[in-house]
Amino acid sequence: MKYEIEYIEKIAKIVADNNLTEITLEDGEQAIVVRKEANVIATSAPVVAPIAPAAAPVSAPVASVAPAAKEEKTSAPASKGSAITSPMVGAFYAAPAPGAKPFVKVGDTVSVGQVVCIVEAMKLMNEIESEVSGKITEICVEDGQSVEYGQVLMYVE
Repeated sequence: MKYEIEYIEKIAKIVADNNLTEITLEDGEQAIVVRKEANVIATSAPVVAPIAPAAAPVSAPVASVAPAAKEEKTSAPASKGSAITSPMVGAFYAAPAPGAKPFVKVGDTVSVGQVVCIVEAMKLMNEIESEVSGKITEICVEDGQSVEYGQVLMYVE
């Protein structure tokens, strides 16, 4: 599979314009990955990984990472409570509007179905509801911070 620079630049533009973190294109044994680094601000250009023959399926590394994430979740909540995680990649907002009172703060009691925050993804504001009842023991992210799928937003005890 031979890629031209213009094609790769178009893919990188799609990643940047749609606030994606990564896109992978495969053709037989070759693959191209365009990835925007997580710690880079949104206006930066995506990073283009070199094209190399794939020795194993691209999904194999993802499968090996998932069990480690589950182990982390099971060990941490034992002392902090149940984790409320982000169901998507986006921006975390603690309040319904800038300058407004936050949905919850440490020490507040929440019930099942109560909105605890917003995750903005692709210009859509997604209300995140608590799946458990209890007291907020820790809020793990700052207002406006980018979050990843499965990232712990807060703990409820």
